[in-house]
Amino acid sequence: MKVGVVKEIKNNESRVGLTPAGVFELVRAGHTVFVQRSAGEGSGFPDPDYEDAGATLTGSAEAVYAAADMIVKVKEPIAVEYPLIREGQIVFTYFHFASSRELTEAMIASKAICIAYETVEDADGSLPLLTPMSEVAGRMAIQQGAKYLEKPIKGRGVLLGGVPGVPPGKVLILGAGVVGIQAAKMAAGLGAHVTILDINMKRLRYVNDVMPSHVVTELSTAYNIKKHIKTHDLIVGGVLIPGAKAPKLITRDMLKEMQPGTVLVDVAVDQGGCFETTRATTHEDPTYIIDDVVHYCVANMPGAVPYTSTLALTNVTLPYVLKIANLGWEEACARYKDLEKGLNIVRGEILYKEILA
Repeated sequence: MKVGVVKEIKNNESRVGLTPAGVFELVRAGHTVFVQRSAGEGSGFPDPDYEDAGATLTGSAEAVYAAADMIVKVKEPIAVEYPLIREGQIVFTYFHFASSRELTEAMIASKAICIAYETVEDADGSLPLLTPMSEVAGRMAIQQGAKYLEKPIKGRGVLLGGVPGVPPGKVLILGAGVVGIQAAKMAAGLGAHVTILDINMKRLRYVNDVMPSHVVTELSTAYNIKKHIKTHDLIVGGVLIPGAKAPKLITRDMLKEMQPGTVLVDVAVDQGGCFETTRATTHEDPTYIIDDVVHYCVANMPGAVPYTSTLALTNVTLPYVLKIANLGWEEACARYKDLEKGLNIVRGEILYKEILA
């Protein structure tokens, strides 16, 4: 199969779909890999590394799209890429269709085979291709939230860990999934007081077992959310319904209940966000303020640490890329049910119905 890797062009997105090691494995398996020049530079992988691995370098994204049977990306195609995608071409990437009607309609019109990383699902319900980026984003949520709590950037002026004689900051985490667990680890490591809310008591029991005593758990209810937003300095939204829009757990009117300078970090922004006031931002312009509450809603948070993120992502995507390349998408999806769950739109038909929810 002919596999293509293009340079990501979303704002401040420096990750790349395949590392040179991934290219080497594909070439060794008998496939041809086209890589757009400078595609890996932002992640620390220069063009000579790809050439040494056996890639054919091309000067433009147009050339890669024209040559490849399968495009391996990181982020969803944006408008300038829509016309480049051909009927029957496989596009394997994060799509997050539920948050973008424009993207959904464009991919329906393209009649491409759209396989979404975020809905590939193991038998136990876990999401193996979403997990590493959720781990990165969960950890970054605290890193960024701590920064934006600083007064010069309109935060409350709170140091999350506190100092002797001064109580630590308070972090509220909505969702005890991968994002929530990683955020709690980081916040707890800084010494913050952490509260995690979730509707799944099994998850809360797990958190209670593995986290230190200054991480506390409560059932997620509208009452408990409204109670805690009044006193917490940093609120992280990490709620996920696979493939579907995230529920709006914090509404616009609830912002007035928060202390001025409270920071909201919405990691669920790719799926529409779990705050009513969420709108996607970029690393170039990451925050905005509503009712004196700082919102950080960057839609590609892991893109800020591309070396780490690219390696973590390709660790899990490469085995699936090889399955598709070796078997073709139809045979691969028929043989591997986890991969079959990744089929979102095929030749103009929506197969993953949660997109429409």
